[in-house]
Amino acid sequence: MPYIAVLFGHVLAFCYHEVINNYIGALLLFTFITKITLLPISFWTQKNSIKMVKMQPILDQIQINFFGDKDKIADETAELYKKEKYNPFAGVIPLMIQIIILLGIIDVVKYPEYAGLTNMEMTVGQVQFYIYPYMTGGMYWYMPFLAGISALVLSLAQNRLNPLQSEQAFSGQTGTTLFSVGISLALGAFVPVGVGFYWICSNLFTVIQQLLLNQIIDPRKYIDHDELRKSREQLEVLQKIGKEKRFSGNQYAARERTDYKRFFSVANKHIVFYSENNGFYKYFENVIEYLLEHSNLIIHYITSDPEDAIFVRAEKSSRIRGYYIGEKRLITLMMKMDADMVVMTMSDLGNYHIKRSYVRKDIEYVYMFHYPLSTHMVLHTGALDYYDTILCVGEFQFAEIRKQEEIYHLPRKKLLLCGYGQLEKLQEAYNGAAEEIHKKRKILIAPSWQEGNILDSCIDSLLTELLGRGSEIVVRPHPEYIKRYGKRMELIINRYQDYHGEDLSFELDFTTNKSIFDSDVVITDWSGTAYEFAFVTGKPPVFLDTPMKVNNPDYIRLGIEPLEISLRNQVGIRLDPKHLEGTYGKLQKLFDEQESYKKKNLELREKYIANYGRSGEAGGRYIISSLKERAQKRKEREK
Repeated sequence: MPYIAVLFGHVLAFCYHEVINNYIGALLLFTFITKITLLPISFWTQKNSIKMVKMQPILDQIQINFFGDKDKIADETAELYKKEKYNPFAGVIPLMIQIIILLGIIDVVKYPEYAGLTNMEMTVGQVQFYIYPYMTGGMYWYMPFLAGISALVLSLAQNRLNPLQSEQAFSGQTGTTLFSVGISLALGAFVPVGVGFYWICSNLFTVIQQLLLNQIIDPRKYIDHDELRKSREQLEVLQKIGKEKRFSGNQYAARERTDYKRFFSVANKHIVFYSENNGFYKYFENVIEYLLEHSNLIIHYITSDPEDAIFVRAEKSSRIRGYYIGEKRLITLMMKMDADMVVMTMSDLGNYHIKRSYVRKDIEYVYMFHYPLSTHMVLHTGALDYYDTILCVGEFQFAEIRKQEEIYHLPRKKLLLCGYGQLEKLQEAYNGAAEEIHKKRKILIAPSWQEGNILDSCIDSLLTELLGRGSEIVVRPHPEYIKRYGKRMELIINRYQDYHGEDLSFELDFTTNKSIFDSDVVITDWSGTAYEFAFVTGKPPVFLDTPMKVNNPDYIRLGIEPLEISLRNQVGIRLDPKHLEGTYGKLQKLFDEQESYKKKNLELREKYIANYGRSGEAGGRYIISSLKERAQKRKEREK
C-alpha cells in the first residue's frame, strides 16, 4: 500500500497545491479524477451488466429445462457465458479497485506527508479531517451518519438505474442496501474524517456517473423486459413446487431420497408408469393387470403420493416396483428418465415443469385418458403435443387429434383405439353389488373444480331445494378442488355444521367410487363423472349450466363439437343454476323415466367407448408389441 499511497499523495498534493488551496475542494477534485480515470472500466461494466440482464431469460430457461440438476445447469450456464463472451467476475473489478483506492486514501489521510500536507492544512474551519470520529466523538459523529445517508442514496439510485441491480428481486435489493449502509456507517466511524468525506463524495459521484452511463449506453435498447418477466414467472412457478411441504417439514424426505436412488440404480428399465396421486392407479389398472398376466415385464410405478395404494399392491407382486417421488424431485427424475416407455395420464408434458428426458431421446411417451370425453376443449392447447402415442377412448378422439395436428402443423402421433378401463371397473363394481333397498333415494352432487363451479356459485340454493325432501344428499367435491381451494371447502362444510338433518353428508375420501354408481341421480356442472355415471348405470345425470370448463379457447377452430357439449342434452337434463326452483320435482320426473334413459345411454356408450370390457387387453397388447419391436431393433443394431 505505501506505493499506492505515494501515487495518491502526488495526486492529492496536485489538487491542493496546484488547483485549489482547500482540503475539502482537493478531496472533491481527487474523487472526481478517480471517477474520470476509471470511466473506461465503468463503460465495460455497464456493457457487461446489460449483457447479463439480456441473457437472463436464457439463464432462467436453462434452470427451467434442467430444474434440480445443478451440474447440468452449471455446464449449460458456463457454455452460454462462453458463447456470449460474458465475464461473470467483471462486476467485482470496480469493487476491488474501489477498495484499493479506499485503502490508499486512508494512508494518505492518516500520513499527510504522502501529500506533503500538514495537520493545519487538513483543517477546514473547525473540522479536522485527520480525526477519527469514534475516538473524538462530539460533532464528528455526524460523519458516519452522513456516510450512511450517502450509501442509502446510492443504493436507492442503483436499484432504479443500474441495469443489473434494477432486475434484482426486492429481497436482494433490500439486502444489498442494508449491507451497504451498514458498511458505510462503520467506515464513517472508524476511519479518519477525510476518508469518510471521500466515501460520501464517491457515492454521490457514482449516482451521477450511472446517469451518464445510461444516457450513453441506454439499457432499454437492449433488454426485453416482457421476455424477462415471463421467464421469471415460469421459474417462480417451479420454485414454489413443494415449498409449503419443505417449510412444514416433509416426513417422507428420507424415503423419497432412497426411492430416487433406487429408481436410478435399476438398469434397462422397459416400462414406467407415473401417477400424480393415489386416485390415478384405477386408470392404469386394467393395462397393468394384463401386462402382469401376459408378459414378464417389471412394472416401475412412480407416484407423488406417499400413501398410494400401489405400495400395498407391490407387496403382493414382485414384478411391481413402487417409488415415492415428490413433485419437486420429480422434475429432475423425469429429465433423467432412462426407460424404454413412460405411460402417464398427465397432460401438458413438455409445456410446463415436467419435460421429456434429455438423457434418452428415444423414450416412447404414452398418454392414457382419465376422462372419457373430447380432447380439444378441456385440455390446454398443445397438451398432447409432446406425447408419441395416445391410447384413445374412442374413434371420436382420432378425428379431434388429427384435426389439431393438421391445423397446428404437428407431427402425426401414433393413435391406438384402446377404450376406458375406469368405466369397466365401475361396471364390474356396479354389476357385482347387490341391489340395495334404499329407504331414501340417493342424490350425488359431484361438481368440477373450475371457477364458477357448483360449490362456488350455487351450492346453497341447490341444497335448499333438495334437503328435507326425503332423499339422501351426498356432496363429493373434485379432488383438484380440495387441492386448490381447500379453505373454500372448509367454509362450505362449516356452514352446515349446525344442520340437524340426517340427509346430508360430504364425501372427501376419493379412494372409492362407490357413491357414483349407487346413486339414483348425479348432479354436476362440467365434470366427467356424470358421463361415467350415465355410461355405467344408464341413469340420467343432471347438468347445471355454470360457466363452461374451457382450457382451450381455440377449440372452435376444429369445427368439431366436443362431446361435453353434444352429449349434455342426450344423456340427461340441463338446469339453469340461477333458477333452481322446483329442482326436486324435476328429479322425481327423471326417476320415473330412468328405463328409457338407460336404453339410450348404453347405446351411446357403445357408440363412443371402444373395446368396452377389453381396454386392458387393447392397451397391454400394444405396449408389449411396441417394447418387443424396440428390443428387436436394439438387437439388430448390436449385430
